[in-house]
Amino acid sequence: MHITQLNRECLLHLFSFLDKDSRKNLARTCTQFQDVFEDPALWPLLHFHSLTELKKDNFLLSPALRSLSICWHSSRVQVCSIEDWLKSAFQRSICSRHESLVNDFLLQVCDRCPNLASVTLSGCGHVTDDCLARLLLCCPRLRVLRLENCARITNRTLAAVAAHGRALQTLHVDFCRNVSASGLRLLLAACPRLVLRAEHSASMIPDQPPRGSLAPGPVLRKLLPR
Repeated sequence: MHITQLNRECLLHLFSFLDKDSRKNLARTCTQFQDVFEDPALWPLLHFHSLTELKKDNFLLSPALRSLSICWHSSRVQVCSIEDWLKSAFQRSICSRHESLVNDFLLQVCDRCPNLASVTLSGCGHVTDDCLARLLLCCPRLRVLRLENCARITNRTLAAVAAHGRALQTLHVDFCRNVSASGLRLLLAACPRLVLRAEHSASMIPDQPPRGSLAPGPVLRKLLPR
């Protein structure tokens, strides 16, 4: 029996064992496989290990998506985590190539994936409070939100969780230096059943706007732990 003679269910099962690139390559071989590639049932899970993967066309966003993770482990994560006013021109040029990628991608997720149940973002230094607030609004079934080393996240995200995360059961905000202890206490008071984890976040040095000339101190040496 030739593979093209298999029924749709068998083909979906076979495709499910392939990574995103292999699925796309196989889909290019015939219209039958392209139809399988475009079946939302094939895409309940999406995992990305670099920001450049977000720009590829080897995946599908649809209401079938249930779990999304973007975990970027690169030396450039530390550059992204530096306050903008402390970055050199070279560091700003590095960030300019990808600083909007995650936010733009998540806005697409908001429009196309209302049934999302789990999101993990690690090393996404440019993701914003506004973007996560919209995600919570557009994905009312979101139960798990894990944030790690997301330097732009502040207490505004915690407030959005309290206001819009009605289905949220688990929240991690690890190594998010602009989340404060008071913000965490307010969230727990508003959502006592929420399983909350905030490793090192409230104990880290938050961003501090420049005041006159810069004096040597911990804020100049601040880099997030690996």
